[in-house]
Amino acid sequence: MNSMALEIRNLAKQFGDKVAVNNVSLQVPTGSFYGLVGPNGAGKTTMLSMATGLLRPDQGSALVNGVDIWAAPHEAKATLGVLADGVRQFDRLTGRQLVTYAGLLRGMDREEVATRTEDLLRVMDLGEDGDKLVVDYSAGMTKKISLATAMIHSPKLLVLDEPFEAVDPVSAANIRDILNDYVSFGGTVIVSSHVMDLVQRMCSHVAVIDGGMLKASGSVDEVRDGMSLEDRFVDLVGGRGTSEGLSWLRTS
Repeated sequence: MNSMALEIRNLAKQFGDKVAVNNVSLQVPTGSFYGLVGPNGAGKTTMLSMATGLLRPDQGSALVNGVDIWAAPHEAKATLGVLADGVRQFDRLTGRQLVTYAGLLRGMDREEVATRTEDLLRVMDLGEDGDKLVVDYSAGMTKKISLATAMIHSPKLLVLDEPFEAVDPVSAANIRDILNDYVSFGGTVIVSSHVMDLVQRMCSHVAVIDGGMLKASGSVDEVRDGMSLEDRFVDLVGGRGTSEGLSWLRTS
């Protein structure tokens, strides 16, 4: 069995003159809860899009559970669940219809899809909202129903781009519990996030991306090197500003 759930090899992508991802290689061990952190515009979404078959790389390859996603996309994507950031859902469907559609699209048996859809709606605390249109969902509900569509086929690897953005604390805690359970039963999660404290508490491994380049990767303890992850992150990417010149904000 391949010990890497995802192996990224020399991925690169350029948009015009801008290098979005610059020759990145990364290994994500099977069974890990892997955090991907970086400032806005660091290249996280571009890298994950290439690694999950959504965006063709200029160079490099990505292996999902040992299968090259660009050479054998159907085989690779069968074991992969993706929650992409900013990608529109079919939001004129109800929550129940959307999850059902995702399961049928995967070629699953209709009865199995129906059972799993109800299980997912219940666990996501969306049981009473299953017949509402997704367009009428809150941000937190939309993230949860999107996660359900990514999990319906029981993938070995979940790749989640900003799953906690604009999500209320109760929904975030609920999502974290679901993902922790998934990992404890042998799944692998890759999550990109801006929230360092969340990544430090939740993840076993972390990679820091900045300017399209990999700055550090390994276990959370290895990467933070005795500091908080947030302080280590600022050390690696720089750019901490100063409040000098705001003397007018002082009220005393």
